[in-house]
Amino acid sequence: MRSPLFLALLAGLTATTTLSSAPAQADGHASGSVQIGPRPFFLVDQMAPGDLKTKLASCSAGPFEKSDWSIGHRGAPLQFPEHTEQSYRAAARMGAGIVECDVTFTKDRELVCRHAQNDLHTTTNILATPLAQNCTAPFEAASDGGKASAECRASDVTLAEFRTLTGKMDAADKTATSVEDYMDGTAGFRTDLYAGKGTLMTHAESIELFKELGVKFTPELKSPSVAMPYDGDYTQAAYAQQMIDEYKKAGVPPSDVFAQSFNLDDVLYWIEKEPEFGKQAVYLDNSYSKSGWSPEDESSWRHSMADLKAKGVNYIAPPMWVLVKLDGDKMVPSLYAQRAKEAGLKIITWTAERSGLLTKGGGWYYKSVKDQIDNEGDVFELMHVLHKDVGIAGLFSDWPATTTYYANCFGLK
Repeated sequence: MRSPLFLALLAGLTATTTLSSAPAQADGHASGSVQIGPRPFFLVDQMAPGDLKTKLASCSAGPFEKSDWSIGHRGAPLQFPEHTEQSYRAAARMGAGIVECDVTFTKDRELVCRHAQNDLHTTTNILATPLAQNCTAPFEAASDGGKASAECRASDVTLAEFRTLTGKMDAADKTATSVEDYMDGTAGFRTDLYAGKGTLMTHAESIELFKELGVKFTPELKSPSVAMPYDGDYTQAAYAQQMIDEYKKAGVPPSDVFAQSFNLDDVLYWIEKEPEFGKQAVYLDNSYSKSGWSPEDESSWRHSMADLKAKGVNYIAPPMWVLVKLDGDKMVPSLYAQRAKEAGLKIITWTAERSGLLTKGGGWYYKSVKDQIDNEGDVFELMHVLHKDVGIAGLFSDWPATTTYYANCFGLK
Protein backbone atom coordinates (compact mmCIF):
# COMPACT_ATOMS: atom_id res chain seq x y z
CA MET A 1 0.00 0.00 0.00
CA ARG A 2 1.30 3.47 -0.89
CA SER A 3 2.00 5.71 2.10
CA PRO A 4 0.03 8.95 2.56
CA LEU A 5 3.20 10.93 1.97
CA PHE A 6 3.94 9.10 -1.27
CA LEU A 7 0.40 9.75 -2.51
CA ALA A 8 0.72 13.38 -1.53
CA LEU A 9 3.84 13.68 -3.64
CA LEU A 10 2.10 12.02 -6.60
CA ALA A 11 -0.77 14.44 -6.21
CA GLY A 12 1.62 17.30 -6.79
CA LEU A 13 2.74 18.31 -3.35
CA THR A 14 6.28 19.15 -4.38
CA ALA A 15 6.83 21.09 -1.16
CA THR A 16 7.86 24.26 -2.92
CA THR A 17 6.29 27.18 -1.10
CA THR A 18 6.72 30.79 -2.17
CA LEU A 19 6.26 33.08 0.79
CA SER A 20 5.78 36.27 -1.15
CA SER A 21 5.65 37.72 -4.62
CA ALA A 22 9.10 39.24 -4.16
CA PRO A 23 11.21 39.72 -7.30
CA ALA A 24 13.55 37.00 -8.47
CA GLN A 25 17.14 37.05 -7.29
CA ALA A 26 20.09 36.99 -9.69
CA ASP A 27 20.16 33.19 -9.57
CA GLY A 28 16.54 32.99 -10.71
CA HIS A 29 14.69 31.98 -7.54
CA ALA A 30 12.25 34.20 -5.73
CA SER A 31 13.32 35.89 -2.53
CA GLY A 32 11.62 34.03 0.30
CA SER A 33 10.94 30.76 -1.54
CA VAL A 34 11.59 27.51 0.30
CA GLN A 35 12.01 24.27 -1.61
CA ILE A 36 12.41 21.25 0.64
CA GLY A 37 12.22 18.52 -2.01
CA PRO A 38 11.37 14.84 -1.38
CA ARG A 39 13.92 13.91 1.30
CA PRO A 40 11.94 14.94 4.42
CA PHE A 41 8.97 12.92 3.14
CA PHE A 42 11.21 9.90 2.57
CA LEU A 43 12.53 10.16 6.13
CA VAL A 44 9.06 10.44 7.66
CA ASP A 45 8.00 7.37 5.69
CA GLN A 46 10.84 5.37 7.29
CA MET A 47 9.77 6.20 10.85
CA ALA A 48 8.14 3.67 13.14
CA PRO A 49 4.41 4.35 13.69
CA GLY A 50 3.72 6.75 16.54
CA ASP A 51 2.63 10.25 17.53
CA LEU A 52 5.73 11.93 16.11
CA LYS A 53 5.36 10.29 12.70
CA THR A 54 1.67 11.22 12.63
CA LYS A 55 2.47 14.82 13.51
CA LEU A 56 5.22 15.14 10.91
CA ALA A 57 3.06 13.50 8.23
CA SER A 58 0.30 16.02 8.96
CA CYS A 59 2.63 18.84 7.90
CA SER A 60 3.33 17.48 4.43
CA ALA A 61 1.37 20.19 2.59
CA GLY A 62 3.26 23.05 4.22
CA PRO A 63 3.46 26.00 3.96
CA PHE A 64 7.21 26.10 4.62
CA GLU A 65 9.19 29.14 5.66
CA LYS A 66 12.84 29.65 6.46
CA SER A 67 13.70 29.15 10.12
CA ASP A 68 16.64 30.23 12.26
CA TRP A 69 16.36 26.84 13.98
CA SER A 70 17.57 25.33 10.70
CA ILE A 71 21.28 26.08 10.26
CA GLY A 72 23.14 25.26 7.06
CA HIS A 73 26.35 23.48 8.08
CA ARG A 74 28.97 24.59 5.52
CA GLY A 75 25.98 25.16 3.23
CA ALA A 76 24.38 21.90 2.10
CA PRO A 77 27.36 19.50 1.87
CA LEU A 78 25.38 16.28 1.79
CA GLN A 79 25.29 16.83 -1.98
CA PHE A 80 27.08 20.10 -2.79
CA PRO A 81 30.78 20.94 -2.35
CA GLU A 82 31.01 22.60 1.04
CA HIS A 83 31.65 26.32 1.46
CA THR A 84 30.91 27.09 -2.18
CA GLU A 85 28.42 29.53 -3.60
CA GLN A 86 26.37 26.63 -4.91
CA SER A 87 26.23 24.96 -1.49
CA TYR A 88 25.22 28.18 0.24
CA ARG A 89 22.45 28.91 -2.26
CA ALA A 90 21.13 25.38 -1.86
CA ALA A 91 21.00 25.77 1.94
CA ALA A 92 19.06 29.03 1.65
CA ARG A 93 16.61 27.49 -0.82
CA MET A 94 15.98 24.70 1.66
CA GLY A 95 14.95 27.19 4.33
CA ALA A 96 18.07 27.53 6.46
CA GLY A 97 17.65 30.80 8.33
CA ILE A 98 21.33 30.81 9.32
CA VAL A 99 24.24 29.65 7.15
CA GLU A 100 27.85 28.94 8.11
CA CYS A 101 31.09 30.18 6.61
CA ASP A 102 34.07 28.61 8.37
CA VAL A 103 36.77 31.26 8.30
CA THR A 104 40.50 30.88 7.72
CA PHE A 105 43.18 32.97 6.01
CA THR A 106 45.39 32.86 2.93
CA LYS A 107 49.13 33.49 2.61
CA ASP A 108 48.41 37.22 2.27
CA ARG A 109 46.10 37.22 5.33
CA GLU A 110 42.81 37.45 3.47
CA LEU A 111 39.80 35.67 5.00
CA VAL A 112 38.19 32.85 3.03
CA CYS A 113 35.53 30.22 3.64
CA ARG A 114 37.13 26.80 4.34
CA HIS A 115 36.42 24.24 7.03
CA ALA A 116 40.10 24.10 7.95
CA GLN A 117 43.19 25.98 6.94
CA ASN A 118 44.76 22.71 5.82
CA ASP A 119 41.97 21.10 3.78
CA LEU A 120 42.54 22.36 0.23
CA HIS A 121 43.81 18.93 -0.82
CA THR A 122 40.46 17.32 0.06
CA THR A 123 38.01 20.16 -0.66
CA THR A 124 39.42 21.67 -3.87
CA ASN A 125 41.15 20.64 -7.09
CA ILE A 126 44.52 22.09 -6.03
CA LEU A 127 46.40 18.80 -6.46
CA ALA A 128 45.42 18.76 -10.14
CA THR A 129 46.73 22.29 -10.74
CA PRO A 130 50.16 23.93 -10.86
CA LEU A 131 49.49 25.26 -7.36
CA ALA A 132 50.12 21.74 -6.03
CA GLN A 133 53.79 22.74 -5.91
CA ASN A 134 52.90 25.29 -3.22
CA CYS A 135 51.46 22.69 -0.86
CA THR A 136 52.98 22.15 2.58
CA ALA A 137 53.19 18.42 1.81
CA PRO A 138 52.94 17.19 -1.81
CA PHE A 139 50.89 14.17 -2.79
CA GLU A 140 52.41 10.84 -1.87
CA ALA A 141 50.93 7.67 -3.28
CA ALA A 142 49.92 4.74 -1.12
CA SER A 143 52.61 2.07 -1.05
CA ASP A 144 53.88 -0.82 1.08
CA GLY A 145 50.85 -0.62 3.35
CA GLY A 146 51.19 3.14 3.85
CA LYS A 147 48.31 5.49 3.09
CA ALA A 148 48.24 8.15 0.39
CA SER A 149 48.68 11.64 1.79
CA ALA A 150 48.94 15.35 1.05
CA GLU A 151 48.54 18.64 2.91
CA CYS A 152 47.59 21.86 1.19
CA ARG A 153 46.80 24.93 3.26
CA ALA A 154 44.96 28.13 2.48
CA SER A 155 48.09 29.81 3.84
CA ASP A 156 50.08 28.11 1.06
CA VAL A 157 48.40 30.32 -1.56
CA THR A 158 47.55 33.98 -2.03
CA LEU A 159 43.98 35.15 -2.39
CA ALA A 160 44.49 35.58 -6.14
CA GLU A 161 45.70 31.98 -6.37
CA PHE A 162 42.88 30.75 -4.13
CA ARG A 163 40.36 32.25 -6.54
CA THR A 164 41.64 30.03 -9.37
CA LEU A 165 40.66 26.84 -7.51
CA THR A 166 37.40 24.91 -7.74
CA GLY A 167 35.60 23.33 -4.80
CA LYS A 168 34.87 19.60 -4.74
CA MET A 169 33.23 17.19 -2.33
CA ASP A 170 35.38 16.87 0.79
CA ALA A 171 37.03 13.48 0.36
CA ALA A 172 40.25 11.61 -0.32
CA ASP A 173 40.96 8.00 -1.22
CA LYS A 174 43.81 7.02 1.11
CA THR A 175 44.49 3.87 -0.96
CA ALA A 176 45.19 5.87 -4.11
CA THR A 177 48.35 5.61 -6.17
CA SER A 178 47.53 8.64 -8.35
CA VAL A 179 46.35 12.18 -7.75
CA GLU A 180 43.23 11.50 -9.81
CA ASP A 181 42.23 8.53 -7.66
CA TYR A 182 43.13 10.37 -4.44
CA MET A 183 40.73 13.17 -5.32
CA ASP A 184 37.97 10.70 -6.21
CA GLY A 185 36.99 9.46 -2.75
CA THR A 186 33.48 10.82 -2.16
CA ALA A 187 31.60 8.82 0.47
CA GLY A 188 28.88 6.53 -0.81
CA PHE A 189 26.12 8.39 1.04
CA ARG A 190 27.08 11.65 -0.70
CA THR A 191 27.29 12.33 -4.43
CA ASP A 192 29.43 14.02 -7.06
CA LEU A 193 26.35 14.84 -9.11
CA TYR A 194 26.52 18.53 -8.13
CA ALA A 195 30.31 18.80 -7.98
CA GLY A 196 30.75 19.94 -11.58
CA LYS A 197 31.08 23.51 -10.37
CA GLY A 198 32.19 24.65 -6.93
CA THR A 199 32.76 28.40 -6.69
CA LEU A 200 35.02 29.23 -3.74
CA MET A 201 34.28 32.34 -1.73
CA THR A 202 36.01 34.86 0.44
CA HIS A 203 34.45 35.61 3.80
CA ALA A 204 33.47 39.09 2.59
CA GLU A 205 31.82 37.59 -0.51
CA SER A 206 29.87 35.17 1.66
CA ILE A 207 28.56 38.09 3.68
CA GLU A 208 27.23 39.80 0.56
CA LEU A 209 25.72 36.54 -0.71
CA PHE A 210 24.00 35.82 2.60
CA LYS A 211 22.59 39.35 2.64
CA GLU A 212 21.20 38.75 -0.85
CA LEU A 213 19.70 35.43 0.25
CA GLY A 214 18.15 36.95 3.38
CA VAL A 215 19.86 34.59 5.84
CA LYS A 216 21.80 35.24 9.05
CA PHE A 217 25.46 34.49 9.62
CA THR A 218 27.36 31.99 11.75
CA PRO A 219 31.06 32.30 10.89
CA GLU A 220 33.44 29.95 12.67
CA LEU A 221 36.97 31.22 13.30
CA LYS A 222 39.10 28.17 12.53
CA SER A 223 42.27 27.30 14.39
CA PRO A 224 45.28 28.16 12.22
CA SER A 225 47.60 25.43 10.99
CA VAL A 226 50.46 27.92 11.05
CA ALA A 227 52.08 29.31 14.18
CA MET A 228 50.67 32.58 15.46
CA PRO A 229 51.70 35.35 15.27
CA TYR A 230 51.89 34.74 11.54
CA ASP A 231 53.82 36.81 9.02
CA GLY A 232 55.36 38.97 11.71
CA ASP A 233 52.51 40.69 13.54
CA TYR A 234 49.33 38.75 12.70
CA THR A 235 48.11 37.60 16.11
CA GLN A 236 45.16 35.42 17.07
CA ALA A 237 43.41 38.53 18.42
CA ALA A 238 44.01 40.39 15.15
CA TYR A 239 42.56 37.42 13.26
CA ALA A 240 39.48 37.33 15.52
CA GLN A 241 39.02 41.08 15.12
CA GLN A 242 39.43 40.95 11.34
CA MET A 243 36.51 38.55 11.07
CA ILE A 244 34.20 40.86 13.03
CA ASP A 245 35.45 43.92 11.16
CA GLU A 246 34.22 42.45 7.87
CA TYR A 247 30.66 42.36 9.25
CA LYS A 248 30.96 45.91 10.52
CA LYS A 249 32.27 47.09 7.15
CA ALA A 250 29.34 45.36 5.40
CA GLY A 251 26.83 47.04 7.74
CA VAL A 252 25.52 43.75 9.17
CA PRO A 253 23.62 44.13 12.47
CA PRO A 254 25.41 42.27 15.29
CA SER A 255 22.08 40.60 16.13
CA ASP A 256 22.31 38.72 12.81
CA VAL A 257 25.77 37.28 13.53
CA PHE A 258 26.54 34.20 15.62
CA ALA A 259 30.35 34.10 15.66
CA GLN A 260 31.73 30.69 16.66
CA SER A 261 34.99 29.22 17.85
CA PHE A 262 36.33 26.07 19.52
CA ASN A 263 38.84 28.39 21.18
CA LEU A 264 37.25 29.87 24.29
CA ASP A 265 39.76 32.73 24.21
CA ASP A 266 38.29 33.87 20.87
CA VAL A 267 34.80 33.94 22.36
CA LEU A 268 36.02 35.84 25.43
CA TYR A 269 37.85 38.28 23.15
CA TRP A 270 34.63 39.08 21.30
CA ILE A 271 32.72 39.41 24.56
CA GLU A 272 35.27 41.96 25.82
CA LYS A 273 36.22 43.85 22.65
CA GLU A 274 33.04 43.55 20.57
CA PRO A 275 30.28 43.10 23.15
CA GLU A 276 27.40 43.54 20.69
CA PHE A 277 28.76 40.62 18.68
CA GLY A 278 30.09 38.84 21.76
CA LYS A 279 26.71 38.40 23.40
CA GLN A 280 25.75 36.01 20.57
CA ALA A 281 29.17 34.37 20.25
CA VAL A 282 29.00 30.58 20.28
CA TYR A 283 31.48 28.47 22.22
CA LEU A 284 31.96 25.20 20.35
CA ASP A 285 32.76 22.95 23.27
CA ASN A 286 35.14 20.15 22.29
CA SER A 287 35.66 18.91 25.83
CA TYR A 288 34.66 15.46 24.56
CA SER A 289 38.18 15.17 23.10
CA LYS A 290 39.69 15.11 26.59
CA SER A 291 40.67 11.66 27.85
CA GLY A 292 38.23 10.41 30.46
CA TRP A 293 35.61 13.04 29.65
CA SER A 294 31.95 12.10 29.97
CA PRO A 295 28.74 14.14 29.61
CA GLU A 296 27.52 12.31 32.74
CA ASP A 297 30.62 13.06 34.88
CA GLU A 298 30.67 16.72 35.83
CA SER A 299 34.10 16.40 37.44
CA SER A 300 35.61 15.54 34.04
CA TRP A 301 34.42 18.74 32.33
CA ARG A 302 36.91 21.45 31.35
CA HIS A 303 34.50 24.19 32.37
CA SER A 304 31.51 24.37 34.64
CA MET A 305 28.42 25.76 32.95
CA ALA A 306 28.04 28.37 35.69
CA ASP A 307 31.61 29.59 35.10
CA LEU A 308 31.04 29.93 31.38
CA LYS A 309 27.90 31.95 31.99
CA ALA A 310 29.70 34.13 34.54
CA LYS A 311 32.34 34.93 31.90
CA GLY A 312 29.63 36.22 29.57
CA VAL A 313 29.17 33.15 27.37
CA ASN A 314 25.53 32.84 26.31
CA TYR A 315 25.68 30.09 23.66
CA ILE A 316 27.31 26.69 23.89
CA ALA A 317 27.48 24.16 21.06
CA PRO A 318 28.56 20.54 21.59
CA PRO A 319 27.90 17.68 19.14
CA MET A 320 24.46 16.03 19.27
CA TRP A 321 25.53 12.89 21.14
CA VAL A 322 26.79 14.93 24.11
CA LEU A 323 23.26 16.21 24.79
CA VAL A 324 21.43 12.88 24.99
CA LYS A 325 21.63 9.47 26.63
CA LEU A 326 19.47 6.37 26.88
CA ASP A 327 17.16 5.68 29.78
CA GLY A 328 16.12 2.13 28.94
CA ASP A 329 14.98 2.43 25.33
CA LYS A 330 14.17 6.13 25.59
CA MET A 331 16.37 9.04 24.53
CA VAL A 332 16.58 11.68 27.27
CA PRO A 333 18.72 14.77 28.03
CA SER A 334 22.22 14.14 29.36
CA LEU A 335 23.54 15.68 32.59
CA TYR A 336 25.58 18.02 30.39
CA ALA A 337 22.39 19.29 28.74
CA GLN A 338 20.64 19.68 32.08
CA ARG A 339 23.50 21.71 33.59
CA ALA A 340 23.73 23.96 30.54
CA LYS A 341 20.03 24.78 30.79
CA GLU A 342 20.26 25.35 34.54
CA ALA A 343 23.08 27.84 33.96
CA GLY A 344 20.96 29.76 31.45
CA LEU A 345 23.08 28.84 28.43
CA LYS A 346 21.41 28.59 25.06
CA ILE A 347 22.33 25.39 23.23
CA ILE A 348 23.09 24.90 19.54
CA THR A 349 24.22 21.49 18.30
CA TRP A 350 25.74 19.71 15.32
CA THR A 351 25.39 17.94 12.90
CA ALA A 352 22.28 16.27 11.50
CA GLU A 353 22.49 14.29 8.24
CA ARG A 354 26.27 13.89 8.39
CA SER A 355 26.33 10.20 9.26
CA GLY A 356 25.20 8.45 6.11
CA LEU A 357 22.71 5.62 6.53
CA LEU A 358 21.42 5.20 10.10
CA THR A 359 20.61 1.50 9.82
CA LYS A 360 23.75 0.60 11.77
CA GLY A 361 23.49 3.07 14.63
CA GLY A 362 24.41 6.34 12.97
CA GLY A 363 28.12 6.48 13.81
CA TRP A 364 29.89 9.15 15.86
CA TYR A 365 27.12 11.77 15.95
CA TYR A 366 24.71 9.25 17.49
CA LYS A 367 27.18 7.33 19.66
CA SER A 368 25.41 7.88 23.00
CA VAL A 369 22.05 6.58 21.69
CA LYS A 370 23.20 4.20 18.94
CA ASP A 371 21.24 1.26 20.36
CA GLN A 372 18.02 3.07 19.44
CA ILE A 373 19.12 4.20 15.98
CA ASP A 374 18.27 1.71 13.25
CA ASN A 375 16.43 3.48 10.40
CA GLU A 376 16.68 6.70 8.41
CA GLY A 377 13.66 8.28 10.09
CA ASP A 378 15.43 8.20 13.44
CA VAL A 379 17.03 11.52 12.57
CA PHE A 380 13.61 13.00 13.37
CA GLU A 381 13.36 11.01 16.61
CA LEU A 382 16.62 12.51 17.87
CA MET A 383 15.68 15.93 16.53
CA HIS A 384 12.46 15.80 18.54
CA VAL A 385 14.28 15.01 21.79
CA LEU A 386 16.76 17.81 21.11
CA HIS A 387 13.91 20.26 20.61
CA LYS A 388 11.28 19.17 23.15
CA ASP A 389 13.45 17.83 25.98
CA VAL A 390 16.86 19.48 25.60
CA GLY A 391 15.45 22.75 24.28
CA ILE A 392 18.11 23.57 21.69
CA ALA A 393 18.03 26.96 19.97
CA GLY A 394 19.17 25.59 16.62
CA LEU A 395 20.50 22.56 14.77
CA PHE A 396 23.23 22.41 12.15
CA SER A 397 22.45 20.12 9.25
CA ASP A 398 24.25 19.00 6.10
CA TRP A 399 20.82 18.98 4.39
CA PRO A 400 18.77 21.87 5.83
CA ALA A 401 15.52 20.80 4.16
CA THR A 402 15.12 18.19 6.91
CA THR A 403 15.59 20.60 9.80
CA THR A 404 13.43 23.17 8.02
CA TYR A 405 10.61 20.62 7.68
CA TYR A 406 10.75 19.78 11.39
CA ALA A 407 11.01 23.45 12.41
CA ASN A 408 7.95 24.41 10.40
CA CYS A 409 5.94 21.46 11.67
CA PHE A 410 6.59 22.55 15.26
CA GLY A 411 6.37 26.30 14.72
CA LEU A 412 10.04 27.09 15.25
CA LYS A 413 10.93 30.41 13.67
